[in-house]
Amino acid sequence: MNAIAAMSRAWLLPEERKSSLLRACLGSVLHLPRHEDTQDRDAALYMETMEALHRLLQVLVGSAGTSVLMELQNILELLLPFTTCQLAAVEERAMACIARLLAFSNTCPLPEVCSCFTGAVVLRHQCTENQRFPVLGKLAGQLILCCTSTDEGTRDEAMKAVRQLFIFIASQRMWMWQKDPKKPQLRERWQTLFYEQVSQENNARKIFRMFLKYLQYPERVSIFLTAIESMTVPSLHSTELAAHMVDVLSAEVHFPPGQVQKIVKVIYSSLPSITAQPALESLGRALLVLASKYPREMVSSLLGCSPTCTSVTITMWREMLSEPPAVEKVLQELLRVLTNHSLYHMSTSTGDRPRVLALAAARILPEIIQLPLVLKEAEAIFPQLFLALLLQVSFTMELTLQEVEIFWEVHQQHHLTPIRAAVQSLKVLLCGVGLQKQMEAIEEQGGWDALLSTVTHLQGVQVVARVMRELPGALRDPIFHQLVELLSTKFCSWEMVAMVFLVEMLECVDLSEELHRVVSLFSTYLQSQSVGTQQLVLRGILQLSKRQDTARKMLGLLPCITEQLQDADSGARAMALPVLSSLLRLLERGKLSLVALELASNLPALFEDESGTVRQLSIHLFLDTLSFVEGREKRKMRKEVYRSLVPLYLHLHDEEESVAKASQKAFLGAARFLHWRRLEHLAEVAQFWQIGECMLVERRKSAAQDYLGQSLLYLQSPQESLRREAVRFIELIGRHEIPTVRSRWWRFGRR
Repeated sequence: MNAIAAMSRAWLLPEERKSSLLRACLGSVLHLPRHEDTQDRDAALYMETMEALHRLLQVLVGSAGTSVLMELQNILELLLPFTTCQLAAVEERAMACIARLLAFSNTCPLPEVCSCFTGAVVLRHQCTENQRFPVLGKLAGQLILCCTSTDEGTRDEAMKAVRQLFIFIASQRMWMWQKDPKKPQLRERWQTLFYEQVSQENNARKIFRMFLKYLQYPERVSIFLTAIESMTVPSLHSTELAAHMVDVLSAEVHFPPGQVQKIVKVIYSSLPSITAQPALESLGRALLVLASKYPREMVSSLLGCSPTCTSVTITMWREMLSEPPAVEKVLQELLRVLTNHSLYHMSTSTGDRPRVLALAAARILPEIIQLPLVLKEAEAIFPQLFLALLLQVSFTMELTLQEVEIFWEVHQQHHLTPIRAAVQSLKVLLCGVGLQKQMEAIEEQGGWDALLSTVTHLQGVQVVARVMRELPGALRDPIFHQLVELLSTKFCSWEMVAMVFLVEMLECVDLSEELHRVVSLFSTYLQSQSVGTQQLVLRGILQLSKRQDTARKMLGLLPCITEQLQDADSGARAMALPVLSSLLRLLERGKLSLVALELASNLPALFEDESGTVRQLSIHLFLDTLSFVEGREKRKMRKEVYRSLVPLYLHLHDEEESVAKASQKAFLGAARFLHWRRLEHLAEVAQFWQIGECMLVERRKSAAQDYLGQSLLYLQSPQESLRREAVRFIELIGRHEIPTVRSRWWRFGRR
């Protein structure tokens, strides 16, 4: 040790070796047997060894130059673990080293310690590393606790160290008084008075209270954490003092979010080792107070500590939910977590994974929902909580493998997969709020099992929705209102499940207050990239168009629905066509005539759709438009009807019988609209082989050119019967217009 001290004075001691050498010295010297148990010669050698250790520590600090605070802190961090090693002699010696070292440091010229006293970067605040002393809070907390040690020698040394620590704090805080024009005249009086109090005070609680006046929040957080960790070893000092420190700090101190997270983690890790009742009660009070003051930080921190909901976290949740003010705040925060996850957040840390936190929130609900206070609040926010859990079931199906492993690692022996856990939470919620019959009805209809599969998931949502729409209006209407709120957020990943539920409930809810918002939502979601969502919206519009109280409000959606005929896929077109047919009948005659004319020009493009349903519905709707036009539009409609003759004629031979029959009716209607008696008769008696000849004979020659162009397109039809009929009709045209037909046929064949 003397050699190390000499090397340090001469600046020959390598910095990278200093800590390891000092740790070895401390471990050897502090664990020496008590000197009174040895012979006098050994006692003298022991005293000399201890003095050498003290000198070494003082030399290291004294020769540190501008880094004196860093050196002092490093040494104190090495000494502190020895104060809790549960060996009385070792603790006493370590405390004596701290007291002597602090006393020596108070005689040295120390740099001005920054007011932040931490190594953290603070906005608009700068200080050098040499001005930071983050060990201060932990040191103060440990020294105060050791003032109640069961060993008298440790208590005495701890009291000495506390007094020296106050001198250190007072001297470092002095610069704050000097910069405040109101403080200089009070500085000396406060310093003298407080030093006298600490010097005379042997009550650790009062010392703790006095220290708090001079410590800022970072040090107070460290004391808080130190007090909690000390509860795991109650034999070292007073558990009552640690409990008192926790009570005072949780009630009086303002903690930044990051510090709250740190506190929750320490409580979580320490709680399994704490058995003393006063300590457990104080931690329960602390959790309750912190949950009331910082619900967001407490909920997210506790969910992050244990996504799988261990017995420790259940205990912590119950303490946080033991009084009404905290219950409301915590449950609202759990609801926020359930609905605040992002599908695109792929951080590697559990705390930064909203989907994992949401899964953890769903997992804890069955454990706390039966608590009377929680159940009362859950009933108050049932619609929001119910839908949040239902959406959580859907999101759980999209978890990444890494996210699933976080949950599955603990629960695999119980076969509680993430999605099963989410469904279980939904069941418990329904039973908890008195809807057990509904839960059983969903079970009987296979809804819960359907939710578990990606293939049948939406069917499961439909089953749940159909059961829930039978609820009394007082429960059903708030659920519908919450659905509208959710869909109004435009969160793309919610739309399908929420829209399925909303459409199922349309039949039975009172829309007097929500109709305007529903129409606005339908207009927005018709533009969705999801074809399934488009179809659901169209289905909802169709339902509302059949209700007397809502039908006319759907007319504003006509332009958006018409666009679906060109932009959507066959499934959406199949849904849009009946909607258009229903809405057209609600229009006034003048408007109806204009819209019908526009539709008539667009519908023939759908006659060749891959879906037989679309072909049939579009042909039916085309026939309907013929009866809707009047006046000037009726004259314009003749042109569209002539353009439809060839497609309708060819689809008389459609492979699907329903389409062929629809074509016959439409062709007959077209002939009547044109007052083409011969064509009308042939269509009526189904003499299809003569229709082509009639169309060519009784029309002007220029019509043959149009017929040919339309027929050539059908040569590429996927239906053989249509291709065959197109060839026959082209040959028929050829007999009437040979040169022109041969030319266009040749050009078409070269494509």
